[in-house]
Order: sequence, then C-alpha cells, then structure tokens
Amino acid sequence: MSKKKNIILGVCASIAIYKACELIRRLRENGFDPTVVMTEEAKEMIRPVVFQSLSANPVYCGMFETVDSWKANHISLAERADLVLIAPATANVIAKVSLGICDDLLTCLCCATKAPILICPAMNTNMYENRITQENIRRLKGLGYKFVGPKSGKLACGETGTGCLAEIDKIVGQVKRLV
Repeated sequence: MSKKKNIILGVCASIAIYKACELIRRLRENGFDPTVVMTEEAKEMIRPVVFQSLSANPVYCGMFETVDSWKANHISLAERADLVLIAPATANVIAKVSLGICDDLLTCLCCATKAPILICPAMNTNMYENRITQENIRRLKGLGYKFVGPKSGKLACGETGTGCLAEIDKIVGQVKRLV
C-alpha cells in the first residue's frame, strides 16, 4: 500500500477561492492528502474551518500559530510537502515568491521547501497581463516552477479576459504528473 502524497495547498485572496473547495475534494478523491495554508487576506474571503472540514487536516494561516513540533510551521510544512500547490495564486504572492520575499507562512514555506511548486494564477486580466506579473512568471518558470493557467472567461468584474483559475481537472492532472 503506497503512502498518500502530501500536497500543501496555498490559498490566496482571489475571488476564485471558492474553487479551492472543489480542488481539495478532487485531490482527496485522487488519493492525495491536502493541507491548506491560507494567506491572511484569504481569511477575509472564506473561513479556515471550511478548508479544515474538506481536507480533514488542520489549516495553517499565520507564522506564529502554535506549532505541532519543535520545528516552525513553515519548516515542518515545507519538509512534509511532496508538492506545494498555490491555487488560486494572486499577483501579489507570485511577485513575492519570484523575489524571495518571505513575509508570511506561504511565502516562507515556498522558500524553505525542496518539493516542486505548482502555481495556478487567478486575477483580473489587467493584473495578469501586467509586464511585471509576466516577468515574475517568466522568472519563476526559469527557476523550474510549474504553472497551470489561467484561462480566459468571465471575470468577477464582469468583463471577459484571461485570468480565470484553470479547470480543476487540469490542475489535478498536473499534480498527478508532478508527484
């Protein structure tokens, strides 16, 4: 019997956050063990208890929460990860990871992990197409980070454009290929 693969799911404050609920369900159906790390801003959009219920695991949000062991959470989570999946990923988190800025739990664990990192952007078209965002994505791809999406579709602002979170099937398919 093979051990379940640990997926650390980083969840950012994008309107696509509700799709992370389905992503967790699908990861579990496919034999993965997802643990959610939320940015502080993401907690303004959805409560951690939702992800805890769906994942059947504790949800981590802050750098200074109670730790499970003598290691800090960002280190223990980074070492536990078979894959770090950030979905939805905001322009803010993509920029911070690209520049090595470690000012929250998610960005610190990205810096500390040796596991592959898969990023699934979700944001307004203007933000996604911004030259700085595109340069950050190119930089991360050059460093070996993997990306899925975004796709084109109807955005939260009512306009149509590129910035919608990729289909859950496509994200799960890439997770399977990477671990």
